[in-house]
Amino acid sequence: MPEETEEKIIEEVKEEVKEAPKEAPRERGGDRRKNERRPSRRPERVRQEFDSKTISVRRVTRVVAGGRRFSFSIAMVVGDRKGRVGVGIGKSSDTPLAIDKAMRAAKKSIIKISLTPKGSIAHPVEAKYSSARVVIIPAPGKGVIAGSAVRTVLELAGVKEISSKILSRSKNKLNIARAAIKALEGLKNPKIEKSKN
Repeated sequence: MPEETEEKIIEEVKEEVKEAPKEAPRERGGDRRKNERRPSRRPERVRQEFDSKTISVRRVTRVVAGGRRFSFSIAMVVGDRKGRVGVGIGKSSDTPLAIDKAMRAAKKSIIKISLTPKGSIAHPVEAKYSSARVVIIPAPGKGVIAGSAVRTVLELAGVKEISSKILSRSKNKLNIARAAIKALEGLKNPKIEKSKN
C-alpha cells in the first residue's frame, strides 16, 4: 500500500509541474543575446599625435665606493609621419622613466621637413654628426631604401620614396639618427609651381 501512495504522489507532482505556467527566462543586461560580445567598460584609447620607436638601449655602470650602480640610457625617435620628426635621449635608473625622458627630449627637438607631393625630398642632402656621415637621395618609385637608425628616422618623418647611405664606419645609432636629422634640416623648401589657367 505505501508503494501505491508514493506512486500516486509522484504522478500528482508531475501533473502539477506540467500545468504550472512557465516562467520567462531572466534577461541579463536588457535584450542582449548570448552570442553578442559585451561592450568593454574601458574608454577607447585616444591615438597619440606622435609615433615613437626606440633605437638603442644601453645599461650604463658606474663604479662607486660601495660597488656598482646601474642606470639605463635610451635613445628614441618620434614622428607624426607627416613631415615632423625628432630624436631624444633619456637616462634613469628605471627603464620606464628613461623612456619617458627620451620621449620628452625627442618632442622638444622636433623639426619640420618639407616633402614633395609624392612623399619624397626635393634634392639630395648630406650631413655629418660626430663620426657618423649620412647621404640621403630622392628615389622616385623605389620606396624607402635605408638601414639602421636612418630608416627609423625617415619612416617616422613620413618619407616614402628615398634612398640613403651611411658613409662612415660608425655603429652608434644615436649619432647616425642625429646625422639623418641634420641632413633633413639642410633641405630647401621645394618650389610648388602654380598652374596657369
